[in-house]
Amino acid sequence: MIVEKTPLEGLLLIKPNVHEDNRGYFYENYRDELFEENGLPTNFRQDNQTKSVKGTLRGLHYQLKYPQGKLVRVSLGIVYDVAVDIRKTSPTFSQYFGMNLTDKDHMQMYIPPGFAHGFCVLSDQAIFQYKCTEIYHSEDEFGIRWDDPQININWSISDPVISDRDLELPFLAEQKNLPVFEG
Repeated sequence: MIVEKTPLEGLLLIKPNVHEDNRGYFYENYRDELFEENGLPTNFRQDNQTKSVKGTLRGLHYQLKYPQGKLVRVSLGIVYDVAVDIRKTSPTFSQYFGMNLTDKDHMQMYIPPGFAHGFCVLSDQAIFQYKCTEIYHSEDEFGIRWDDPQININWSISDPVISDRDLELPFLAEQKNLPVFEG
């Protein structure tokens, strides 16, 4: 397993050791001792999976009182995955990091608490999986509009399929509930 830092403090990329042969492949997507050795959390409380069609855009979501760290990966297809630093006093506040996650390279991203998260599906369909360090609390869910001009994410799709709820999210500048950077 190789862990790489990104330009946003705490946001990490994880490349597993994939063993391939004529039967297919095998890799460990999570092993507590390796995560602990690399400073990653090992206490995940919830696993989630979504299946979405091409053009689906989900996010940008976060929890405040019960912040979630997320270990994300794609088991089918290709998604463009995005994490936005929304920690008020962070030197990289409002900056985002995005990359394609695929079922071919098996890369994972660890998104720490204090980030908003979203993704869009670039393949015909995708299965997206993520482990969370905290359970989902509907009363604590917040979000930022996917097309916020302050963040200016290039989603690489022109006509996204978005839920009504996500279409009504406020822009970052309108947020009253943001986490504080503790770096």
